[in-house]
Amino acid sequence: MLTTLTRAFRVPELRRKLSFTLAMLGLFRLGQVLPSPGVDVVAVRRCVGSAQGGLTDMLQLLSGGAMLQLSVFALGVMPYITASIVMQLLAVVIPRLDALRKEGQNGQTKITQYTRYLTVALALLNAATIVALARSGQLLSGCTLPLLRDDGPLTVTVLVTTMVAGTCVVMWIGELITDRGIGNGMSILVFTQVVAVFPGYMSRIFVMSPVSFTVMLVSGVFLVAAVVFVEQAQRRVPVHYAKRLVGRRTYGGTRTYLPLKVNQAGIVPVIFTSSLLYLPTLAGSLLGGAAETWIAQNLTAGTHPLYLLSYVLLIAGFAYFYVSITFNPVEVADNLRRYGGFIPGVRPGPATARYLTYVLSRLTAAGAAYLGVLAVLPLIAFAILRDPGTQQNFPFGGASLLIMVSVGLETVKRIEAQLQQRNYEGFLR
Repeated sequence: MLTTLTRAFRVPELRRKLSFTLAMLGLFRLGQVLPSPGVDVVAVRRCVGSAQGGLTDMLQLLSGGAMLQLSVFALGVMPYITASIVMQLLAVVIPRLDALRKEGQNGQTKITQYTRYLTVALALLNAATIVALARSGQLLSGCTLPLLRDDGPLTVTVLVTTMVAGTCVVMWIGELITDRGIGNGMSILVFTQVVAVFPGYMSRIFVMSPVSFTVMLVSGVFLVAAVVFVEQAQRRVPVHYAKRLVGRRTYGGTRTYLPLKVNQAGIVPVIFTSSLLYLPTLAGSLLGGAAETWIAQNLTAGTHPLYLLSYVLLIAGFAYFYVSITFNPVEVADNLRRYGGFIPGVRPGPATARYLTYVLSRLTAAGAAYLGVLAVLPLIAFAILRDPGTQQNFPFGGASLLIMVSVGLETVKRIEAQLQQRNYEGFLR
């Protein structure tokens, strides 16, 4: 990886893209630490430092520490990711969106525009919810300090407007990285959020227990290696193409394969599940009384069995659901038959679609189990370390580990692909 980055900086065009990407990431992190107008920074820092564990750590992780600090980029990229997932789901049930998806570049441009509108709507809803929780003192559990200097209508309006505008700027930064940087802008922003809070967790563990820090660091290396192995694993379905005579030329007669990854859904189920697990907290704050107490004890504590069971089941369910809408076996089988391709031993058409469905279901089961194991890894670490301070700051959870490894691998592959395009070696050296 370091060799790839060194070679990339030697190419002028890639050096400009990498420098531009780093500059945009610096701007992104500046917005995440810049407080919004009307926020009491001292009170927020005290409350964030005392509130740890459960959904607090999850929100800190997925927002890069910006959401609970009520910064300008407090919402981060979560509204855009949620809007993208919702648009993918709507494309399955709305024929108009499905037709736009198949139109190519023009249709994709319209879908991107619809995604932007939905992102603004979700950002408005999320910002209003966060400001309302901060105003009522329920954003950070156990914190009695007022987070806002003034809870009047004007301050609330300015706060909500600032957060929504910050989301639009984050969306613009991600698109700039995709167009003028090294690509995959939104994923790189998510990667930056996770990496930004990762050193803080590790430093707190080192201060509390150097032995636990050493054990966790060694185990983290093995976990990263295991995640890389699974993320790179794939089932290669062999595909043969029959020979076709077009004019005086013969086409086809080649052998290739259809790659199906074990973790076909990627990091989407983990991110979407983490977002949904915050809904019970919002419902509890609205219901109040005994319902709020029960939800706080059972659905917000990261070590409670009901919370972990819900986490694993939601991840598995979303893994199956997301794979079913992103990979259509019937469409793939029709495309293979249209171009003269077939799977050895399987008849073209419906039989090929059934075979692909069977293979994909087995792979998704393995991928969902893999994501579930990553989700419960903190529990195993808690049982081994038995250190309350380490439990609250455990950094090698499923979401953080999967995001770092997946986005890191994808970014390195993109850089290597661009290096190969610009450093082609001929037959004679």
